Amino acid sequence: MQVKGQVDEGFGPLADAFAAVLPEDGRGGGALALYVDGELVASLWGGAADARTGREWEEGTATQVFSAAKGILSVLLHRLAQEGRLDLDAPVAQYWPEFADGGKEAVTVRTVLAHRAGLPVVDASLSFEDVLAWAPVVEALEKQVPLWEPGTAHAYHGMTLGWLAGELVRRVTGLTPGAYFRESIGDPLDLATWFALPEEEAARLARLELPDQQMQLPADALITRTLTLNGAVDFPGDWGSFPLLGAEIPAGSAVSSARGLAAVYAAAATGLGGQPRLLGRQTVTDALREQSSGPSWPGDMPDFGGRWGTGFMIDSNPVWRPLGARSFGHDGAGGNTAFGDDEFGVGFAFVTSRMVGPGDDRANRLTAALRGCLG
Repeated sequence: MQVKGQVDEGFGPLADAFAAVLPEDGRGGGALALYVDGELVASLWGGAADARTGREWEEGTATQVFSAAKGILSVLLHRLAQEGRLDLDAPVAQYWPEFADGGKEAVTVRTVLAHRAGLPVVDASLSFEDVLAWAPVVEALEKQVPLWEPGTAHAYHGMTLGWLAGELVRRVTGLTPGAYFRESIGDPLDLATWFALPEEEAARLARLELPDQQMQLPADALITRTLTLNGAVDFPGDWGSFPLLGAEIPAGSAVSSARGLAAVYAAAATGLGGQPRLLGRQTVTDALREQSSGPSWPGDMPDFGGRWGTGFMIDSNPVWRPLGARSFGHDGAGGNTAFGDDEFGVGFAFVTSRMVGPGDDRANRLTAALRGCLG
């Protein structure tokens, strides 16, 4: 597969690794971007943005990044904490009083961001239109009784984390997370990154290519309920539709180019172009303290190796391997991944429209190559 773009001297192995992970059958494509010490040193892309029409991937092509969106959301929350506008160890209800219903009055912001709030699903019956509208899901979470005593266990809040953290952003700033991101980071840095895709950008979006074989899970399994909000959204089938991508569903529907996503982490970890970093070293150190790992609730799932700090994934061998102990970021369904690292001075992102499914090792192969380049 032909690779376009450029890399600085010393990063040739990263370009080789990128070429090796691009689809060979013309279905889908992807892009990679790397900043080191605030400067772009690699920007690569290749494959098809839309295999049906033959439209090729370009440097600015954006695609849905699924749960990599959680990392962007976490940058916003940690920045608010750094500014003194949000206390991560204060009860959520301090900022969002209605959240206290159902025995949640003591649940802290950090507990939510560590997937320990007992709210991976809602029992309310929601429609697709409810999911797009924001308020119905927020109201369902207000009424929801936690599945376990908050803080005592963890389970991935795959979709609900977006509304939980996003409503905190709204209560503190007065803006939806998408609007606050654009105002505070996206517009100043001119990034092709959105929580709610503008309609005029939809025609340039890469078309999602689903895996040839999708994992079939029971409808009542916790992970199924988590990812579909009790069946309101078909995962992953609905995720390529504009109504969903145009709505704010900040745990999973963010859209970004590789360069935009990498720039968010470069700005957070080192600053861009000589500008001060968005998140100071002490803020990152706090975010990196392990909060959740091991078997998840209710204890009948194996430990796949996932580890979380506050909002961010941290080095999780073997499932997610960034550069090291100072790496913070998040992966996403379909192979997307992004992280920052202030020890190596890196902001990195890989985005792809080709979903591979279980066993996808593309991101780990890329980060292994990057690790080799950095020495």
